[in-house]
Amino acid sequence: MSVLSGKKILLGVTAGIAAYKDSFLVRLFIKAGAEVKVVMTPASKDFVTPLTLSTLSKNPVHSTFYDKTDENELWNNHVDLALWADLMVIAPLTANTLAKMADGICDNLLLATYLSAKSTVYFAPAMDLDMYKHETTAKNITVLEKRGNVFIPPSFGELASGLEGEGRMAEPEEIVSFIEEHLMEGMPLRGKRVLITAGPTFEAIDPVRFIGNHSSGKMGFALAEEAAGLGADVVLISGPSHEKLVRGSIKRINVVSAYEMYESTHEFVDDVDIAIFSAAVSDFKPKVVSSKKIKKKEESMNVELVRTPDILASVGAKKKQQYLVGFALETENELENAKEKIRKKNLDLIVLNSLNDKGAGFKSDTNKITLIDKSENIRSFDLKKKKEVASDIFNEIIKHIDA
Repeated sequence: MSVLSGKKILLGVTAGIAAYKDSFLVRLFIKAGAEVKVVMTPASKDFVTPLTLSTLSKNPVHSTFYDKTDENELWNNHVDLALWADLMVIAPLTANTLAKMADGICDNLLLATYLSAKSTVYFAPAMDLDMYKHETTAKNITVLEKRGNVFIPPSFGELASGLEGEGRMAEPEEIVSFIEEHLMEGMPLRGKRVLITAGPTFEAIDPVRFIGNHSSGKMGFALAEEAAGLGADVVLISGPSHEKLVRGSIKRINVVSAYEMYESTHEFVDDVDIAIFSAAVSDFKPKVVSSKKIKKKEESMNVELVRTPDILASVGAKKKQQYLVGFALETENELENAKEKIRKKNLDLIVLNSLNDKGAGFKSDTNKITLIDKSENIRSFDLKKKKEVASDIFNEIIKHIDA
């Protein structure tokens, strides 16, 4: 799946004949899993209709600050549009708008949005051969690049004038590939493979009842999203959870029992670089599972339990190149128990959280953690959103694997 999955892309359209290709570009962004909004210059509507782009993007298309025919119309806030975007793409970019961007001229909604942008701006020029070769065009492209904007070079081919040469806007497929490659450059986990377990496991008593726990999977899912955002190829093995993934690039494998999680883990773990075990795996399961629902005949019922496979210990015992991270949820002797778990299970890092800390533990959107590495270096963090906790955990992992 694409690194664009889950990204918010703001597409700027200017008045070039290549604007018709934006209908294909929007479709490719959507197919890659991105959300797209479009801002057009007023003149660009002569080349592709707002209706086409709004239908494909499933979002309103903006081209003016407000609708002059409706005195009650609210203005289109260029700042909100700019801040919404994870990245901005201007394609096609005409020589006229290119010059205005270089000089800071702001006479339409698209230019106002560009000047408010905080995210990376990609620009794909489209103009005739002599215009593209003109020294002012080269100067303006250089100015934008020096300001941190990213130049998507035009291709060589037949131009609207009938000439053949440079100036033809890169094809939509080329634009998408260019942006994907650029986003991947410098990502700290590019080329790394990451395995994450998440959620609870359920151990059946009969077809209706089970032994389980209150884990929601929120922490594991946040870790998977963070890893994918850092460029990793991610496999998420999840027990029963209502959590949803944003990034389509994450391979999700759904399991129910501890044994199923064990089997799935060992299917992938030999080939990964980092393995994080955040799942709350049931330690015990019923020795005998009834094939039929057990009727309420007695005042009490005895269920004999046996141990489930210790997934983390089994991986630690045969670990090779993997950087192993475990979780410890404790209520007493917390540091001592966590350190013992590092030694017994051959871990590189453990994430300790305590049920004694308000806002930490199962079902919560927040967590409070302490990180302990195999050298027993300890680092504690304040209560944070689990998305931020995931970032803290990966910052620590990256620090160790790059050492």
